[in-house]
Amino acid sequence: MRYGFTTGTAAAAATLGAALWLLGRPSWWVKVTLPSGQVLPIPLGGCERIEGGAQAWVFKDAGDDPDVTDRMAIAAKVWLRPGGGVEVDGGHGIGLVTRPGLPVPVGGRAINPAPLRMIRENLLGALPRGLGARVEIWAPEGERVAKGTFNPKLGIEGGISILGTTGVVRPMSEDAVVETIGAELSVLRAEGATSVCLAPGNYGRDVAVRLGVPVHRVVNVSNYVGPSLDRCRQLSFRGVLFVAQVGKMAKVASGSMDTHSAKSDGRMEALCAYGALMGMDSCWIRRIMDCNTADQAATMMIQDPRGRLALEELCRRASRRVSERSEASGAAVTFALPNLELARSGPVEDLIRSMRGDG
Repeated sequence: MRYGFTTGTAAAAATLGAALWLLGRPSWWVKVTLPSGQVLPIPLGGCERIEGGAQAWVFKDAGDDPDVTDRMAIAAKVWLRPGGGVEVDGGHGIGLVTRPGLPVPVGGRAINPAPLRMIRENLLGALPRGLGARVEIWAPEGERVAKGTFNPKLGIEGGISILGTTGVVRPMSEDAVVETIGAELSVLRAEGATSVCLAPGNYGRDVAVRLGVPVHRVVNVSNYVGPSLDRCRQLSFRGVLFVAQVGKMAKVASGSMDTHSAKSDGRMEALCAYGALMGMDSCWIRRIMDCNTADQAATMMIQDPRGRLALEELCRRASRRVSERSEASGAAVTFALPNLELARSGPVEDLIRSMRGDG
């Protein structure tokens, strides 16, 4: 798999390219020093004079990662000035932060701290002593591309974010997904939310909304249940409602907090174990084990009172796992498609009222 570079690295490279052009050292390639100390050569897409300065641009390369910002132009305008110091701001196509809880304060352009440091440090390394600069990062297609990102949900309006803690994009990076989930939770907490609903997908979100949870209080955690609960603990949420299809719920009840099928399974085994625990006979257990999907198995289990008790116990165990990992008041609701509630556990109604009261 081919690695790429972040929007932060692209912005640093464009800034460096424009500055070198002004210093009489033009080049089609620049060497960007990453936070790790690694030096990465980046090709420039172009460079030109502007009034009082210069601008250069870089075409962001996401490698083999399916990133909507891949191949978009990240540009930097640079004006040199005497006296030292570097001032960096965002311009057209760089999002404006409108909600608290993000690394950039409300009213600022969405250039995160790590790439901001990288832009400044790389530029300062190229400037002679006593010379400073003003920099404006912009993205010609930023407003359009941002519609395909999480920015609108995070309250970042009008453009993309300049991101990247390492400067490098790893293909299908789990870190990027977890970071986005964490950012959404941070925004909710900063806005005063004390309880939150986690759902691993759109089906869970839809069920949660039908239960009465405000849609903006539902965070899609995909398969990353464990890291999401860790973030809830770090942010001191007081209540966490987990709404999931029965297969995902069975994994969480068993302690598997990464619910991707490549990382964990055992859904049928868990359903069989809870069924046996509640006294279902061997014929029932074999029928459960032979089902193709957890939904099919659970829909069959609710035909027997012991099966209903088994699903309730599974949900109760998952609720306990949520509480323990998040250190919050945990609750769980599990369902089968299309909209069949199977069981619930914990203070579900109390948490929903709390979320509605949070606004």
